[in-house]
Amino acid sequence: MFSCYIFVVVSLINFLPDFHVSSCDQNCADKPRFTPSRLVVQFGKPTSALCSVCQPGCYVSLFDIESPIGALTKNGTEVTWTVDEMTEWINSLSCYYTNDTTGVQCCSDLPITVYKPPDNVSFSVHPDVPMSEGQQYTLQCEVRDVAPVENLRVTFYRGQTALVELKSSKREKDEPTPVSEVFTLNITSTKEDDGVQFWCEAKLELGAEGPQPPPVVESEKLTAAVHYKPQLEASVPPDPIILTEGNPLTLNCSSVGNPPPSYTWTPSSPSRITSPSSGSVFFINSITPEDEGLYTCYVSNEKGSITVQFDVKVQADNLILIVGVVVAVVLLAVILGVAVFIRKGMSTRRREDVPL
Repeated sequence: MFSCYIFVVVSLINFLPDFHVSSCDQNCADKPRFTPSRLVVQFGKPTSALCSVCQPGCYVSLFDIESPIGALTKNGTEVTWTVDEMTEWINSLSCYYTNDTTGVQCCSDLPITVYKPPDNVSFSVHPDVPMSEGQQYTLQCEVRDVAPVENLRVTFYRGQTALVELKSSKREKDEPTPVSEVFTLNITSTKEDDGVQFWCEAKLELGAEGPQPPPVVESEKLTAAVHYKPQLEASVPPDPIILTEGNPLTLNCSSVGNPPPSYTWTPSSPSRITSPSSGSVFFINSITPEDEGLYTCYVSNEKGSITVQFDVKVQADNLILIVGVVVAVVLLAVILGVAVFIRKGMSTRRREDVPL
C-alpha cells in the first residue's frame, strides 16, 4: 500500500511541470520575467536566456522552464536556460512557478525567433534574354531554404536602383521551418535597359533584437541585352545644306541600335563616292555643282529601320568671281592707260610736224 502512495506522489511530481500549459495565469501581478524579453538566434548557434521567477522575497518551491532543448541551471528563484547548438524550430519558451499559498500557477512566455539565411538566391528572366524593346518580361528571384519566411524581404534591383520590395505570401508561424519560394516582377523593357545589370537580394528583417545589419544574400547579376531598332544619334543638319563649290562635304547619320545597325547611302551622284557607302559617314573631298542633290541614308537592323535625307545645295565660289572681276578691271585700266599714252604720243608728233 505504501508503494502505491509513492507511485502516486512520483506521478504527480512528473505531471505538475506540464500542468501549467492549460491552467497557468499569464496575467498574474508577479509573473516571471525573461532577460532578454525577446530572443533571436540563428539555427545551429548557441544561445541563452534568464528567467527571474518572481520578485525577491517571494516564496515558491515549484518553478521551472519548459523547453524541448537546452540545459537549465537554478540559482535561488532564477533559472538560466542554455543551448550549445540551436537545433529545434521553437517559437517560444515558458517559465512558470506555482504559488505555495494559493496553488495558482503563474507563467510567462519568451518569444523566440530561430532564423536561417537562404542557402541560395538565384535570378532569371523569362522569356530568356535577349529582350526586345517594348516587350513584357518577368524577373524571377528564387530563395531556397530560408526561415522564418514571414520575416523575408526580397528586393529587385536595376543596377543600384531598387525596383520593388516584396514580402512572402506564406505564413509559417505554427511551424517556422525553412521553406523555398519564388518571387516575380513584371517589367516592360526599354532600350535604356541594354547593358544594365538586373539582380535581387533576400533579407531577413528580424527586428532590433536580431543581427545588425540584417542577414542579406544576393543573387548573381544578369546583364540585360535589349534589341531595339536604330535611332539617330548624330545631330540633324540644317535643310538644305548649302556649301561653296570646292569645299568638302561630310554627311553623318550615326545611329544606335541593337544589333548594331548597317548603313546604305544613295547619293545624287554615285560616281562621286570617295568612302565606303556602308559606313555612317558620307564624304566628298571637293564638292562641285554636279554633286548637288538629295542624299539618302538608310539605317537598319533586324528590329527595324530609319531613313535620313540630306538636301545639298552648291553655290559658286564668289572669291573666284571677285578675283576675276578685279583682274578684268586691272587689265582694262592697263589697256586704257596704254591707249591714252599712245594717243598723247601721236598728238605730240603731229604738233612737231607742223612748219613754222
